Amino acid sequence: MNFLKEQLKLIRKEDPAFKSFWELFLYPSFVVQIYHKISHFLYLHKHYFLARFLSERAKRKTGIEIHPGARIGKNFFIDHGNGVVIGETTFIGNNVTIFHGVTLGGVNDCKGKRHPTIRDNVIIGAHAQVLGNIIIGKNAKIGAGAVVLKNVSANKTVVGIPAKEKNCINKKKRVQ
Repeated sequence: MNFLKEQLKLIRKEDPAFKSFWELFLYPSFVVQIYHKISHFLYLHKHYFLARFLSERAKRKTGIEIHPGARIGKNFFIDHGNGVVIGETTFIGNNVTIFHGVTLGGVNDCKGKRHPTIRDNVIIGAHAQVLGNIIIGKNAKIGAGAVVLKNVSANKTVVGIPAKEKNCINKKKRVQ
């Protein structure tokens, strides 16, 4: 029940188009996370087939693919959602927002940790690709369409292909 209240509050905050409680059940972000909570529980208890079955069902219903092994913190919000892919060893912290078309994926088939770790308060723009066993630091922002292959420090913004830190230095004009 706590999850329901948290999601209701979060969606009200994140989406100005949200009008009523019942709309919550139409949000792909909410629906896929219900499926993920159940499939993750099954995965942790080694019921791999059932876990994958539920995650595949969620993918077909929402257009969002979250592997049952992925770990997700509180207040996770997927805006629009279609085309989102989250890999098995991904860790997502608290208060993370991602947009449609985002991939949190691996770059090889090695065993162990091969997907990104996303720290708290991160925003990942539409169609960004965050690939490999890398860390995205707290409060970081990843621009739309960026391809991130290296760690991103806390409080930084990265953009481009490959993603590079965006320097936002406001230089004041000198008055003579």
